Amino acid sequence: MSQEKVDRYKEQKRNRKAIQAKKKRNALITKVCTSAVILALCGWLGYSAVDLYVQKQNSKPVTADITALDDYIASLNTEQ
Repeated sequence: MSQEKVDRYKEQKRNRKAIQAKKKRNALITKVCTSAVILALCGWLGYSAVDLYVQKQNSKPVTADITALDDYIASLNTEQ
């Protein structure tokens, strides 16, 4: 069993640079992906907030002159 530990240690020592490079690469990939997700989330929230604000700004009351319609309905009622 002791020889197995020694052999495993020698193997790890031999591949130490590759192992460290792989760890750094995985850490970088994780940081990039996390940053991309956070950026997309912030962009989506920002767009939604601006869109909601614009919709509220454009929802003003609408006024219409319906006197012509009232006159038409009144003329229909008088003919009957």
